[in-house]
Amino acid sequence: MDRSSNKSTVVRRAKILEELDFAGKVTVEDLSSKLNISTVTIRNDLAHLEKQYMLIRARGGAIKTNFFRMGTDPSISDKQKEFLKEKQMIAKAAVKLIEEGDTIVLDSGTTTTEIAKNLGHFENLTIVTNALNIAIILSEHKDFNIYVPGGILRKKSLSLVGALAGESIKKFYCDKLFLGADGFDTLNGLSTPNTEEAHLNALMIGIAKKVITVADSRKFHRKRFAFVADLSKIHVVITDSGISEEDKARLKNMGIEVIIA
Repeated sequence: MDRSSNKSTVVRRAKILEELDFAGKVTVEDLSSKLNISTVTIRNDLAHLEKQYMLIRARGGAIKTNFFRMGTDPSISDKQKEFLKEKQMIAKAAVKLIEEGDTIVLDSGTTTTEIAKNLGHFENLTIVTNALNIAIILSEHKDFNIYVPGGILRKKSLSLVGALAGESIKKFYCDKLFLGADGFDTLNGLSTPNTEEAHLNALMIGIAKKVITVADSRKFHRKRFAFVADLSKIHVVITDSGISEEDKARLKNMGIEVIIA
């Protein structure tokens, strides 16, 4: 397939998702008419998008999933509203892995924000974070050493990214990284909607002795646009009881510790 054909396929599928997002459901016949494409091609598109967990096929068409789409990048305020109880439990389990005197990295995200809120009983921690909201929470603890890399502010996530952030991160070496995940596939690895965030996450993994992924169970089987890392880079996964037995077994077979909060 040439590039122009590939591009038209991507554009067409994006339009299908736009229609689905607007209406909540679509039919093959209606999409065929609106996009001037054969029903066979539309069905192939719907099959492909279903495999990416971006819709659910139904009789004669498809319905919207409750998951964010692969290419979307929701704001941190939107994310905070979802699965808050699970995130709080995951955060409390994560804090148990932190020891006095540790040097840790907290990635930007709602679950790592909950971790930051639960560090009040420590007296001596050094924390590197690219999230401004997390840095503000941690600033209340006078004995913490807090390092924030420079960079470009991503307003949706309140995180600093870009070349300057990357160069800063590479100057550190830390005991533990607590890494959130927008997409977690036990076959393909971690992913996120933003390419710059993905690059910075990969650099964070490179500077940490131990990598701990904190992700609620709805993140599993979800793929995002930008690849972060394969699971060989992960040492521990903390999630909730919604994780499937298949995913749990696959992670354990890879030598990854699985903690159910």
